[in-house]
Amino acid sequence: MFRGILLVFLGACSFGILSTFVKLAYQEGFSLGDVTGTQVFFGFIILWGIVLVRHLMGRRTPGVTTMDKLKLVAMGTSTGMVSIFYYKCVQAVPASIAILLLMQFTWISLLLEAVIRRKMPQPSQVIMVLLVLLGTAMAGRLFSGAIPDFDLAGIGYGLLAAVCYSVFLMINGAAGNHLHPTTKSALLLTGSTILVLSIFPPVFLFNGALGDGLLKWGLLLGVFGTVIPPLFFAYGIPKTGLALSAILSSAELPVAVAMSYLVLQEEVWTVQWLGVALILLAIVVSNLNRLYRSQKNKKLATA
Repeated sequence: MFRGILLVFLGACSFGILSTFVKLAYQEGFSLGDVTGTQVFFGFIILWGIVLVRHLMGRRTPGVTTMDKLKLVAMGTSTGMVSIFYYKCVQAVPASIAILLLMQFTWISLLLEAVIRRKMPQPSQVIMVLLVLLGTAMAGRLFSGAIPDFDLAGIGYGLLAAVCYSVFLMINGAAGNHLHPTTKSALLLTGSTILVLSIFPPVFLFNGALGDGLLKWGLLLGVFGTVIPPLFFAYGIPKTGLALSAILSSAELPVAVAMSYLVLQEEVWTVQWLGVALILLAIVVSNLNRLYRSQKNKKLATA
């Protein structure tokens, strides 16, 4: 259990530092296409390299059909859209605000389930939504007396990233659950890579950008954005359960805000920290009941 908790927590922290890396890459003059392209390119090489090593060691997954692979590749395009919209948002608004917009997936997911699956949210989930929205308003300094002059297009990109992430969460369990986590992650990333490099051709391979400093950002983003989180989550979530994992995954938010403050020197007001705390509280409270029921069922099963 402890190992699972640690892996999920580290996976969330890994996601949390991405916006800071992206901001620093932008400050060095690199483009959205450079950032997203190198992330998926190097992540693709690393993940499929791990799959190849496992294959050479004789650790193969039987019963993998071509349809399974195609489904996962198609599903992976949604993660590519998350990266494009989120990094476009980071380009336009402070990193501490961009992560808040991405966290709106917490209530967008519930809304999509209600519309598509006719699954109405529970009262605890409704309370979570209200707390998340209140926390977002506080963290966005909407109660500071003057409406902050944030780029409206950037806010739109952030919300689109949250929608795409919500879609990915809904379909993620639809295929490939019998595959090894490395293989499933590699197939998902294949779809993301195809999408991103179709929109942004990999000119960084030929124009000298890698030698001018893009290489380090591509490797960092590839490792921390496309390798560590999916693998750590795939190994850790089955050990901790969905409820506890959802709580641990919320570490992404304070890590992103703290990095924007400490590394990027962005101004983070006290009311913003209070808003972040309120969002974290909402996520924890909404999952405590599910965690309690899960632990209770385990005790009954072993009694």
